[in-house]
Amino acid sequence: MAFLAAAVGVIGALCLLDLLLTFGVIRRLREHTELLSRGGAVTPPVVGLAAGEPVAAFSAVTTGGERLPGAGGLRVAGFFSSSCSACPERVSPFVDYLRSHQVAPDSVLSVVVAPSGEPPPYLDRLAEVSRVCIERVDGEVARAFKVAGFPAFCLLGADGAIVASGYDPAMLPEPVTAL
Repeated sequence: MAFLAAAVGVIGALCLLDLLLTFGVIRRLREHTELLSRGGAVTPPVVGLAAGEPVAAFSAVTTGGERLPGAGGLRVAGFFSSSCSACPERVSPFVDYLRSHQVAPDSVLSVVVAPSGEPPPYLDRLAEVSRVCIERVDGEVARAFKVAGFPAFCLLGADGAIVASGYDPAMLPEPVTAL
């Protein structure tokens, strides 16, 4: 009998806790709904440099041995990490974005951060549509773009400044056509 009373008490306490958590979630949803209805802007996540900021000077060597003396002539940059679980699933949308907007491979830079030194299996797909650099975790190119997480995608303007950036290449606007 005592066991039954204890079980009922524990179940009652769990139900009360669930009810309190549910009320907390509902209150938070109402706050978000109110913010959105008042025209509150939803801030996109920071992936690196903000729109309008210029890319810092950098020097890199591609997997093909080409030396890149900075961001001059780049229209799109993609940053991946071999230890990132979301990176492999973003490669196809990145490739689709570049192909659908007919971005020339010589104006695209894909940077792969390979902490273990082992390049990821998607490296060949990136090499089809871009120049590829492999670098350390705190590599020069990622620092120049102030990359805050992976994957990250940046669209650059004719002046070398960031036009847009994000974690999803499908959310980038159409690239600038004239450099």
